[in-house]
Amino acid sequence: MAFAATVADSAVVTVFKSPACGCCGKWVEHVRANGFRVLVRDTANVEPVKVAYGVPASARSCHTASVEGYVIEGHVPADLIRRLLQERPDVVGLAVPGMPPGSPGMEGPKPQPYDVLALRRDGSTEVYAKRRGAVVP
Repeated sequence: MAFAATVADSAVVTVFKSPACGCCGKWVEHVRANGFRVLVRDTANVEPVKVAYGVPASARSCHTASVEGYVIEGHVPADLIRRLLQERPDVVGLAVPGMPPGSPGMEGPKPQPYDVLALRRDGSTEVYAKRRGAVVP
């Protein structure tokens, strides 16, 4: 567990988001609360960032982040970012397509199960983890 904390403490997550996006701000809080240092880059148009990082249209969400050479698209849970950095798989990064209720930053009374996808270098995706969603009254 000490290694997991060290990975988060040393990693800087750079987040590209709209300054008006409330759920993006909540996701930033989630990542910070889990030990990551976060650098926020507010931008009026995040689409060019998604294209530059190679995020397929089917995997896109409201914000895009990068950490240690990986892209993190959307409301990916911090523990899975930590796992990605520990395992170092040969993928572009992780994505939670859309904005599923119950994902970090999208908590609420009616969470839904969602998939966290690994983005492969050939543009395809595969399920990296399945989540049930968090309930917050």
